[in-house]
Amino acid sequence: MIIQGVEVPQTPGEYELTEMTSIPDRSDQENERPDMVVLDCRANAKGQREEDALLENASQSNESDDTSTDQSPVPPAPLKETSFSIGLQVLFPFLLAGFGTVAAGMVLDIVQHWTVFTEVTEVFILVPALLGLKGNLEMTLASRLSTAANIGQMDTAKDMWKMIMGNLALIQVQATVVGFLASIAAVIFGWIPEGNFKMGHAVLLCASSVATAFIASLLLGLIMIGVIIASRKVGINPDNVATPIAASLGDLITLALLAGISTGLYKELEFNDYANPMVCAFFVALTPIWVLIARRTPSTREVLYSGWEPVIIAMAISSVGGLILDKTVSNPNFAGMAVFTPVINGVGGNLVAVQASRISTYLHMNALPIAEPNPAPRKCPTPWSTFFGSGVNARSARVLFLLVTPGHLVFLYTINSMQGGHTTLTSVFIAFYLAAALLQVVILLYLADWMVNWMWHRGMDPDNFSIPYLTALGDLLGTGFLALCFHILWLIGDRDTDVGD
Repeated sequence: MIIQGVEVPQTPGEYELTEMTSIPDRSDQENERPDMVVLDCRANAKGQREEDALLENASQSNESDDTSTDQSPVPPAPLKETSFSIGLQVLFPFLLAGFGTVAAGMVLDIVQHWTVFTEVTEVFILVPALLGLKGNLEMTLASRLSTAANIGQMDTAKDMWKMIMGNLALIQVQATVVGFLASIAAVIFGWIPEGNFKMGHAVLLCASSVATAFIASLLLGLIMIGVIIASRKVGINPDNVATPIAASLGDLITLALLAGISTGLYKELEFNDYANPMVCAFFVALTPIWVLIARRTPSTREVLYSGWEPVIIAMAISSVGGLILDKTVSNPNFAGMAVFTPVINGVGGNLVAVQASRISTYLHMNALPIAEPNPAPRKCPTPWSTFFGSGVNARSARVLFLLVTPGHLVFLYTINSMQGGHTTLTSVFIAFYLAAALLQVVILLYLADWMVNWMWHRGMDPDNFSIPYLTALGDLLGTGFLALCFHILWLIGDRDTDVGD
C-alpha cells in the first residue's frame, strides 16, 4: 500500500488505502504530523476491527489523510455502533432530558397563573421561541463540537480552547439577536389579533427575552462544553449524549429565568420607567465584544457571517407555535395543555437533534468534501429507506423512534404522580397524546434524513443549519398536534380541567 508516496509492504488481511488527490488542501497543513497513527492502528487487532467497521459502513475509505490527522490511535468509533449500543448510549441522556422537560412543564403549569402571564399574555409567545434556543444555539453548538471532537479538531489543548472560546462568543451574539427578534415577533403576533399595542409591555418583552436568552445560553453553553470533553475522555460518542443533555436542563433553566426575570421587570413597570430599557440596552451593548472574540476562530467566523438565516427562520417558526400556545392556554378549557407542551416539544426536538448530529458526523467522516460536486446525486429518501434501510443512520432512526412510546409513558406517569396539570390521564387521552407524539417524531426523523443530506450536497454544513430548522419544526408540530388533541378531546366529551388546581 502507499502512504503519502512511500510504498509500504502490505500484509495479508489488510485493506489497501491509496491517498486520494481529489481532496484539496484540507490536510496539506497537517502533512507534517506523524503518519505512524495509521500504521499503529493496523498493528493491533482493535484498530483492525475498527477499520473494518469503517469500511463496511462507508463502502470505501475515501479520506486516508483524515485518519492520519487524528492524533488518537483509535479511529473514531461512531460508525461501529450496533442498535443496542446506540440505544444504550442514548437512553440515559434521553430520560434525563425528558425529566428536564417534565420539570419545565410543571413550572409552566404553575407560572401560567402568575400576574405577568395573565396581564401580558404575549409572554406565552416567547416560550417556544426561547425554549427553542436550545435547538437553535445549544444543540447546534453541541453538534459542531461533537463533530470537531470526532474528526480530531479538539485533540490538542490549544485547538480545544480556541474552539471553545469562539463558539461561546458566537452563541452569545446569536442569543442576544434572537432574543431581541423573538420579542418583536411576540409584540407583532400579540398586536395583530387584538389591535392593542402597549409600549410598556413591548419593552418588558424585549428586556425579558434578551436577558433570558443571554443568561440561559451562557449557562447551557458551559454545560455542553463540559459534557463533550467528558464524553470523549470516557470513550462515549458525544453525538449520542450532548444534544439530549443540552435539553435536560435547557427547558427548565430557560423557563425559570423567563418567569423570574419577566415577573421582576413587570413589578418595576409601576415604579421605574427606565429599568426595562436599561436591561435591554446593557445586553445589546455587550454584542460587539462577543463579535470580536468569535471572529478570531475561522469556523465560528464563517457561522457569524452566514449562519443567521436558519436561526432567525427557526425563531419565527417557533413563534408561530408560541402563538398557538398563547391562544390555546389562554382558554380556561384547555389550561391542561401547558404542562405537556414542553414535554412533547422537548422529546421530539431531542431525538431529531441526535439523529441530525449523527448524520452530519457520518457525512463529515465518510462523504466527499463539503461543497464538492457529488458524482452520484442522492435522490429524495423514501420513508422505507429512512427507517428500514441497512445503514447505520436507518438503524439509529429505528432506535430513536422506538424510544418515543415508552419514554412518553414514563413522563406522563411522572406528571400524574406529581399531580401536575389540569387533565386526567384517561386511556383516550393517552392514546391521542401518543399518536400525536409518534406522528411528530416520524415526520421529524424523515425530514432530518432528507434535510441533512440535501444541505451537505449544496455546500452547507448541517451542524450549523439543520438542527435549528428541525427543532423549530418540532416545536410547531408538537404544539399544533397537542392543541388539536385537546380540541378533539373537548369535542368528544373528555372535559376535566380542574385536576391539579
